[in-house]
Amino acid sequence: LTPFSASEDLRSTWQGKAGRSPLQALYESDQFEQSSLQAVHQQRREMLSNVCSRYTRKRRLLQPDDLRHLVVDDTHGLLYCYVPKVACTNWKRVMMVLTGQGKYQDPLEIPAHEAHVPSNLRSLSEYSVPEINSRLRSYLKFIFVREPFERLVSAYRNKFTLSYNTAFHKRYGTKIIRRHRREPSDRALERGDDVRFEEFVYYLLDPRTQQEEPFNEHWERVHSLCHPCIIHYDVVGKYETLAEDANYILQLVGADTSVKFPASSKTTRTTDDMTAQFFQDISPFYQRRLFNLYKMDYLLFNYSIPSYLRIQ
Repeated sequence: LTPFSASEDLRSTWQGKAGRSPLQALYESDQFEQSSLQAVHQQRREMLSNVCSRYTRKRRLLQPDDLRHLVVDDTHGLLYCYVPKVACTNWKRVMMVLTGQGKYQDPLEIPAHEAHVPSNLRSLSEYSVPEINSRLRSYLKFIFVREPFERLVSAYRNKFTLSYNTAFHKRYGTKIIRRHRREPSDRALERGDDVRFEEFVYYLLDPRTQQEEPFNEHWERVHSLCHPCIIHYDVVGKYETLAEDANYILQLVGADTSVKFPASSKTTRTTDDMTAQFFQDISPFYQRRLFNLYKMDYLLFNYSIPSYLRIQ
């Protein structure tokens, strides 16, 4: 598999399934106010490209296993690299509507657990090498990203503080407590359901963690999940501008106007202020080390160093 570039000009290089690109109709339509959004996305692509060229010494070849997070929509010529904790459940629901040949009408009618059943969506890794290459070359490729520490705290809250996530408590919580808590109780060692954020940070920074196995996808770095310096994405959506970016993508691929990206519920969302509270008890030494661990995501997607960090 070879490295693939983003379309420099989406109008001319990306053709939809019908031969005449839906983009051409959109560009000719007075109703589509795309110029400012186009400029934003052009800027994001350029930023990504510049950081990649500065920090990536050697372009490695992709392996099919690298492509497990890329979801394929052959109907609309679309590739979506999903990143957990960045609205990926709703995007998978939308992809099921787009690829479902009318089976699904409303993304919100699809139960969350069903959106994560692997057989409901095709991954690019399931295709043959020639099929992979042709899709990487001609399909519209997009990704959604989020402020890295906000995403990390969101993953911690979801996987370690909610009582129903017993699989994560057993799989990761027990190990974290065994290694990073002094004199843990027998109950904590058995159940792993009361991991503190500080212990989670120690686990991420422990060299043994990644020597034993790759990070879980919920806290793996975006650049390791989606390889944005090898696959050049046409659209880099941001969690902070989720509704506008989602609408932009659906219009770009000529999705039926009845397909709407679900409005997000803000009630339990991890915010910047909440993230700052979690970092209050993390020493500057560990803050800096953790920032270095996620530094490439900060650079690639143009997020500034959080003001609450004490690493200067």
